[in-house]
Amino acid sequence: MAQQGIKLNLAKFCCSICLDLLKDPVTIPCGHSYCMSCIKSCWDEEEQKEIQSCPQCWQTFTPRPVLVKSAMLAELVKELRKTGLQAADLCYAGPGDVACDVCTGRKLKALKSCLVCLASYCEQHLQPHYDAAPLKKHKLVEATVQLQEDICSRHDEVMKIFCRTDQQCICYLCSMDEHRGHHTVSAAAERTERQKELGLSQQKMLQRIQDREKDVKVLQQELVCKV
Repeated sequence: MAQQGIKLNLAKFCCSICLDLLKDPVTIPCGHSYCMSCIKSCWDEEEQKEIQSCPQCWQTFTPRPVLVKSAMLAELVKELRKTGLQAADLCYAGPGDVACDVCTGRKLKALKSCLVCLASYCEQHLQPHYDAAPLKKHKLVEATVQLQEDICSRHDEVMKIFCRTDQQCICYLCSMDEHRGHHTVSAAAERTERQKELGLSQQKMLQRIQDREKDVKVLQQELVCKV
């Protein structure tokens, strides 16, 4: 049981750049931690911009922060390695799973899909949507492989509107173009209405089945009486 608890928290001790357990961990001013070599390489690439930023929350730093190894994190990761746990114990995407669009190499399983970014994210790469103010406004849904199916092929916008005239989902640009003047409602409203209709149909079907069962019982009783 204790080992299961470690598995659940293992991602918090992994570098969001290499997705492996932290090596020579450093914590930058915003509070996020990385392998020293990973964040150093990342910032070396940004050197020409003269402004370094956190790959997770995008907070910028000027001048470039001095990287100092976190002794406490290093000791914790060392203890994790002693248990035999590695990054392989993380939840990688398998057949039928939604893979993270940001992960490189072997991809982790996505937890959420963003209807604004049109991408799916694992726990590590989803964090900026909770930390960065601009991303907090984005609409997150359960990870879905049908994300692209919800995008208008003509305008590359999320299809949040249902055209009852043409019986199809459309985006807001479609509603102002070829579907102008049509009877439209939000896709959510149409979904709710159809679920309600389905529920009523199921109730009617169930009632019919119950009525048939009663007829069968009456017929059986009549046959018994005749015998």
